[in-house]
Amino acid sequence: MSFVELFLIAVGLSMDAFSVSVCKGLGMRRIDWKTTLVLALAFGGFQAGMPVIGWALGSQLLWLIEPVDHWIAFGLLAFIGGNMIREALSDEEDDASDAVSLKEVLILAVATSIDALTMGIAFASLSVNIWLSVALIGVTTFVLSVVGVLVGNQFGMRYQKPSQIAGGIILILIGLKVLLEHLGILVL
Repeated sequence: MSFVELFLIAVGLSMDAFSVSVCKGLGMRRIDWKTTLVLALAFGGFQAGMPVIGWALGSQLLWLIEPVDHWIAFGLLAFIGGNMIREALSDEEDDASDAVSLKEVLILAVATSIDALTMGIAFASLSVNIWLSVALIGVTTFVLSVVGVLVGNQFGMRYQKPSQIAGGIILILIGLKVLLEHLGILVL
């Protein structure tokens, strides 16, 4: 597999993390670099780590993971998206920082990297340099996650509540898209 092909795979795998990062940036009043870097490191780390796990397991456990991976991703993204919408619609003023909890970061990182696990299983059957692949996937996801927060923040500063609602809806729709694709209802 060529470097260009690996890079395109890295970009494709990082799109969910990019979208989630945009959504998180929408809810920030100002850029919180600590939160941004934590998100980017978690997303990049999980996107890089999941293919290694998939590669190491090969197809031995594919029968166990594949039937439910889409349900897991959907459930996690719908939960986070629903919380974003609920928080935006609540009358409570959020005086806390724009930081996200470690639990939320981990849930989002797992939810956006499940497809990378499957890609790792595919890498096991191909003649792919796994270490170059995961490094490229991790760095690409890290960079696109930072860019996503910045893009989301620029838009969200003007339209915070509607943006947070839109962000929550987007997360739910991403989860629904994953679910429908894996069920064979939606083919893209």
